[in-house]
Amino acid sequence: MKVNPILLQVFRNRFVAIAEEMGVTLGRTSFSPNIKERRDYSCALFDARGDMIAQAAHIPVHLGSMPLSVKAAIAAVPMVAGDMVMLNDPFCGGTHLPDITLVAPVYLDASENPVFFVANRAHHSDVGGMTPGSMPVSTSIFQEGLIIPPTKLVEQGKIDRKLFDFLLRNVRTPQEREGDFAAQIMANLTGVDRCQQLIAKYGMQEVNLYAAHLNDYAERMMRQTIAGIPDGLYQFEDSLDSDGFSDQEVPLKLCLEINQDQAHLDFSDCADQVTGSVNAVYAITLSAVLYCFRCLIEEDVPTNAGIARPLQITTRPGSLVDARFPAAVAGGNVETSQRIVDLVLGALAKAIPARIPAASQGSMNNTSIGGLDPRSGQPFSYYETLAGGCGADAAQQGASAVHSHMTNTLNTPIEALEYAYPFRVTEYSVRHDSGGAGKQRGGDGLIREIELLAEAEVTVLSERRSTAPYGLLGGEPGKPGLNQVIRKAGSESLPGKFTTRLKPGERLRIETPGGGGWGKKEK
Repeated sequence: MKVNPILLQVFRNRFVAIAEEMGVTLGRTSFSPNIKERRDYSCALFDARGDMIAQAAHIPVHLGSMPLSVKAAIAAVPMVAGDMVMLNDPFCGGTHLPDITLVAPVYLDASENPVFFVANRAHHSDVGGMTPGSMPVSTSIFQEGLIIPPTKLVEQGKIDRKLFDFLLRNVRTPQEREGDFAAQIMANLTGVDRCQQLIAKYGMQEVNLYAAHLNDYAERMMRQTIAGIPDGLYQFEDSLDSDGFSDQEVPLKLCLEINQDQAHLDFSDCADQVTGSVNAVYAITLSAVLYCFRCLIEEDVPTNAGIARPLQITTRPGSLVDARFPAAVAGGNVETSQRIVDLVLGALAKAIPARIPAASQGSMNNTSIGGLDPRSGQPFSYYETLAGGCGADAAQQGASAVHSHMTNTLNTPIEALEYAYPFRVTEYSVRHDSGGAGKQRGGDGLIREIELLAEAEVTVLSERRSTAPYGLLGGEPGKPGLNQVIRKAGSESLPGKFTTRLKPGERLRIETPGGGGWGKKEK
């Protein structure tokens, strides 16, 4: 069959629309503010092998790694029509334990095997573990929550109630978790239905043909983009502030080789995996690389498995960017992923400086608070990532107080926080003058100050508190972030990673980093 370029675009939009509608279903039917308000979830469509066909414009750190989870589910659990497999194991294609993936096969009446798969991943605000929010300053994955290998949650349309009850007994907020799981199930049902409708209209042969050609098209555009980068070796170094247990910086190094229309990224010289929870599994490193190179493509091309074909990634097993079980990994997904982006963009800036922005805030400023809500007498578990400053580039200043790079969530409204949790938000503002100076100024971070109305345990995993987001071509670095607790006895500055208890009336204050400036400031 010949490829019709008009139909190619039609199918591209139809595939993406399926993933987008799954996301709308998930967001609108979920229970937790983290999913409903912040939209901390992602949805995608996969072929029968588990290769991505299309994704919605959701969260890069989810989407780049999700194919590994889908393939792990396919390999581990035979699925018939009506089944859904869940998993969160970071060493089996996942990212960290709160991110739970749900995979569903798409069958036709006459098919013996699935013709497609749909999947979604949502960040649950608690999956057990040593601290509320399941994002602890931990030393082992066993401290971070319930580890779920590929396991059938739904079998031929019916939820495995014994398994589900077991899961809900191991979390602090079972009613909220049950509601979020129901939303994930409904999202997959939406995706399965829309795939079947698409096939009924065009036929399996034509749908498969255009799915394959869309991957080939994305590969061609990626190769064309890489071919526009000068051949050579480009090296860059950066570091994490610490692992939460030592004051030592954790170095990361990248050697990027551009050879015609291919790129080889060698992370072998990154530090060994560490005691704390900033270790990243390979799936996260893959996600960060795919994100950076996808951003280089100027044309509006689909994001699918074809993007990865011209990229070769080398890691050293047991290192910070390819951690081995049972390493603590809660922060690797959210913090180290951001630093890998800084590393890749820093190397690319040596090759194509006019096209690369300065470093953005480089942290997700993960904030978890949990305790007993006096209004209901029930446990609560709050989780949020906080926005910051974006790096400036040759054309414009960096955006202020927005999520950047590996996170693509929204800022949680004050009203949603105060309604759902025993909090009073005492300040929520732009952190003025925190962006780096330059010809183009970096974006400013934000300030979020929360007064606790109940006693609670607070955990913060953050970066760029001692190291600053770098500027480029003479631009100044952004201002590092600041974590404080304000008690009755006075304020106390805390490190980037900490757990503490606050009493009613005490406050948590987070000032997020600004982005780096670009170019020398004109006098």
